[in-house]
Amino acid sequence: MAAEKNGRDGGVQSLQRAFELLEHLADTGGEASLSELATLSGLPMPTIHRLIRTLVDLGYVRQNTNRRYALGARLIRLGENASMQFGSWARPLLAELVDEVGETANLAVLERDEVVYVAQVPSKHSMRMFTEVGRRLLPHGTGVGKAMLAHLPSDDVTALLARTGMPSYTEHTFTDQDALLRELAKIAQQGYALDEAEQELGVRCVAVAVPGAPVPAAVSVSGPSGRLTMEAVERIAPVVQRIATSLGSTLSRDGVTV
Repeated sequence: MAAEKNGRDGGVQSLQRAFELLEHLADTGGEASLSELATLSGLPMPTIHRLIRTLVDLGYVRQNTNRRYALGARLIRLGENASMQFGSWARPLLAELVDEVGETANLAVLERDEVVYVAQVPSKHSMRMFTEVGRRLLPHGTGVGKAMLAHLPSDDVTALLARTGMPSYTEHTFTDQDALLRELAKIAQQGYALDEAEQELGVRCVAVAVPGAPVPAAVSVSGPSGRLTMEAVERIAPVVQRIATSLGSTLSRDGVTV
């Protein structure tokens, strides 16, 4: 124990274990008991207790009244700042996408079961789509969300849907789990997702997951359905795929993190 606490190697190991506990908390939906964390991590209970108490003292974990532990509010600032930095880095590629297709381009990530928009470059059209950076939506009702879910294991998707439910944003939103899972299989096969007025009436969106992103992420193009026709989708989808691949390649090459 002394070597882990004071030695150089031990310090790194403790840091690694602390982050692994945070990841385990996230995997359980954000709340777990000490015994559950011990089972998930394989660490002895005294080590779990010591690390959790340190994380609680720092504000990265909180203890609920039921004596279970949950992710702390201090993580929110870190996650939001990291997401915004990711968006700033990606904005030139989004601008390239807008120049080529003429419609608004967005970048979103999956954070705590929600889609968070982290960057947008608007279309030059007078009638254009606008999604506020920082806006949060449930993934089943958005093109970017469906694009990301299509690349997650099905068990992870069903667990997420059990936590969030499937409320409708419009009459076109998927509210049946089996129907959504069939849609996700189709998306995975064709390489892009469509939002057919599922989040906002009169709006169509083409979205593609970013390969190799450190967290689930997706790029999208959105516009009025009357302008972003299915014929336009056939032309635009390959461009969105190319930009998403460029984002993923740059992430791998430059080691950009979210």
